[in-house]
Amino acid sequence: MADRFIFGVAPIDYGPVLLLMPFGSHLTVDTLPSGESELPPASEAVNPAFGYDAPHPSVRGTSTLLNNALLSAHYDPRRHPERALARRNLVLKQMAEQGVIKPADATAAARRPLGVTARPAGAYYPAYLDFVRRTLRRDYRDQDLTEAGLRIDTSLEPRAQDEAERALERELARLDRQHKSRTESLEGAVVVTSPQSGDVIAIVGGRNVGYDGFDRALDAHRSMGSLVKPFIYLTALESGRYNATTVVQDAPVDVKLAGGKHWTPENFTHEVYGTVPVVRALAESLNLATVGVGLDLGLPKVAETLQRFGLPQPPAQVPAMLLGAVDVTPVEAAQLFNGLANGGFRNPLRAVRAVISADGKPLKAFPLEVTPVASPEVMYQLNRMLVLVMDHGTGRSARALLPPELVVAGKSGTSSDFRDSWFAGFSGSHLVVVWVGYDDNEPTGFTGSAGALPVWAHVMAGLGTSSWNATMPESLVEVHIEYPTGLRAVPGCAADIVTVAVPAQAAVPPHPGCGFPEGASSKSAGLLDRAQQWLRRVLR
Repeated sequence: MADRFIFGVAPIDYGPVLLLMPFGSHLTVDTLPSGESELPPASEAVNPAFGYDAPHPSVRGTSTLLNNALLSAHYDPRRHPERALARRNLVLKQMAEQGVIKPADATAAARRPLGVTARPAGAYYPAYLDFVRRTLRRDYRDQDLTEAGLRIDTSLEPRAQDEAERALERELARLDRQHKSRTESLEGAVVVTSPQSGDVIAIVGGRNVGYDGFDRALDAHRSMGSLVKPFIYLTALESGRYNATTVVQDAPVDVKLAGGKHWTPENFTHEVYGTVPVVRALAESLNLATVGVGLDLGLPKVAETLQRFGLPQPPAQVPAMLLGAVDVTPVEAAQLFNGLANGGFRNPLRAVRAVISADGKPLKAFPLEVTPVASPEVMYQLNRMLVLVMDHGTGRSARALLPPELVVAGKSGTSSDFRDSWFAGFSGSHLVVVWVGYDDNEPTGFTGSAGALPVWAHVMAGLGTSSWNATMPESLVEVHIEYPTGLRAVPGCAADIVTVAVPAQAAVPPHPGCGFPEGASSKSAGLLDRAQQWLRRVLR
């Protein structure tokens, strides 16, 4: 059950007022015409400042709601109680002058305290409403939104919103306990979408989930770190020169820059791994191997892929771009990964579905917009590798928190000096993006796997989501390979075997002693794999 959000305007001209009430299957933002004398029955309304224990809101409570015009943090009764009290009393005075309440009631209410709860209770989602407002302001003036009596249908799912809020609050508190010497608290943001529609179903803009203020989900531009790597490997797959089994060099890199400077990146472990298959380079987020692939492809091609998937501005084409020196907000990161989760189709993220007039007539629809940005063959190969990130790579610790049968795909991200901790991943029906960091951009000490991933896993586990289970294109085949080397293998003839998808005619070198005929293609090798597995089952 979703919520109906009502923007009402008081009999006095103080702008919109937020009341919350359960209604239907969508969150709806209504604006009542200025001068309307009837507010929704307060017994149906819930405001986060007052909790749920007042079946019939008082005059003082109603006036404080009216006081919070435009949901402004300037009059937040928790952070600025004196300011809110003075403003409430002014509203009471004018309500009495307008004849809305009796003067004696106004005087009695003004003598009482604000009566707010210790923390927000109930369905108040400032970050989500912020996204709604920004969407509407592309087409409507603020005056239209407060005076035209519009109703706005949105895609908020309160259950997903609550899961995201609880997971972020709980995990940030746990992470803070690991950094007791820090006076500043960690912050974070969460974005949850339904990839096929592009609907944004939950947004959390910070750990104080019920407060207005800086919306990190929309406004915190932070380095995306290794979240960039899937787009590098997608570009590599598109080139036709790489597949999941292609062996690349994880070797030292020294790039000469302007002014005689040199860029010499390292792996997270400060080790060098030599020859590794592409699938391992992505799953373990190997910096040196990724930089080598990116430089081979060329920075312009990688930049073009990022913009094709929705990066709103061209990235600076410098070598560090290959390790995520690209600033994005969590919502922008969700836009990028939504195209991966949706199998290579980009649809602009949306929170607003329709705008309806006061008399119930549709005024504006926000239909599904779909643009193909990558082929199904390339996307399936990449997403199969992102599934292995969760089983063999930087996402594997999430398995302890997820249902054992749930198939998910994802990628961690850690920016330079551990300043930003990211995780972006998807199931068959949901995409979740999480950012964790400090507002002052100081190092957190957490990788994406240590900081953002636990938040992501708790959110994903609580969504009741479905497994990723895309259909493999006919031009691809599944091949068993030895994970460390990329050599073709079958179960039983090599250790640590994984299954990847590659083009049917891809040449995958065989593992010595696995019994593959010379020159066998991936398609014939796949048939041999299945035959050998069948024979083993028979012999048992």
